[in-house]
Amino acid sequence: MRYIRYAFLLALAIVLVTVALANRGMATLNTLPQGLAAVPGMDLLAFSVQLPLFVVIFAGIVAGLLIGFVWEWLREHKHRAEVARKQAEVKQLERELKRTQAERDKDKDEVLALLDRAG
Repeated sequence: MRYIRYAFLLALAIVLVTVALANRGMATLNTLPQGLAAVPGMDLLAFSVQLPLFVVIFAGIVAGLLIGFVWEWLREHKHRAEVARKQAEVKQLERELKRTQAERDKDKDEVLALLDRAG
């Protein structure tokens, strides 16, 4: 199984390097369109940067993954909260059971109380 993982990672690396070499041209990224950048007060948000196209492609992929991970984490919050609530309830019920068993077994012989707990 380890060799399959290494083969997959090698194939992925080859594909990524090939994409990077094929997209070395410079691309200009603007934070605002030119028409909106001309609006007074918006010039503070308007800037441009030139990057190789493969950096733009890979940054877009990473940004999409991060947004997806955060979205999924937020979406599953209710499930994690429910699990935490149920775990707290189980711990409380276990404590109550031990207390009830201790009260029930306080007048019994120790050997009999141990046998009741085991069975």
